[in-house]
Amino acid sequence: MHLEYFYFAEEISLEDIRDADPILYTKLDFVCDDVEELGSTNVVELCPNGKDTVVNNKNRKEYVNLLIQYRLVTSIAQQTAHFSKGFADITTLSTKTSLFRSLDLEDLDQMLDGSGSAISVEDWKAHTDYNGYEESDPQISWFWEIVGSMSAKKKKMLLFFWTSIKYLPLDGFGGFDSKLSIYRSSKSCDHLPSAQTCFYIMRFPPYCSRGVMQDRLRVITQDHVGCSFGTW
Repeated sequence: MHLEYFYFAEEISLEDIRDADPILYTKLDFVCDDVEELGSTNVVELCPNGKDTVVNNKNRKEYVNLLIQYRLVTSIAQQTAHFSKGFADITTLSTKTSLFRSLDLEDLDQMLDGSGSAISVEDWKAHTDYNGYEESDPQISWFWEIVGSMSAKKKKMLLFFWTSIKYLPLDGFGGFDSKLSIYRSSKSCDHLPSAQTCFYIMRFPPYCSRGVMQDRLRVITQDHVGCSFGTW
């Protein structure tokens, strides 16, 4: 949901739904005025006399704009109003001034999404504990060497695999509510690393070489693997 549009009164356009609803953006081939609610189907008119209006070349742009407005604004207006009230309750400094309203869009994005800055491997290491491994073990040394050689995108995908978090808090790994952990797995070296994202735990077996570990980490930092844990 693009919250800034509700608070900064920005106009919704077709481009704004590219990330929010890619299927709608690329196809727009479903009937939007049929809305399912708890097993029943209701007809929603996007404009006066909409159910009797035929979409053609002359009005198709208007139809798309009305569709976007309905999907991203009107259909969730009630939920957004409740969220807005709750958010305002914790950000209002006075009856007329709100911290939230004083923010730029960039500031708001950073508050909601965290830091987009480069990931520091040293900070990552400093906030990681070990269970079944010692920091001096070759597997741990290989692991950090491999992470240090990863591209910025691969580091973020590894972080996402490990924690289900895309971006770091503003103060880096120290902003997490607990340290990350690497556990020694009893599985064979054929197995890939696994993660318990809620507890920031990643497990992997004692791989026999740096090359084997690098190959296993390469597999879990591919795009399709990251997407299986949520929208990347």
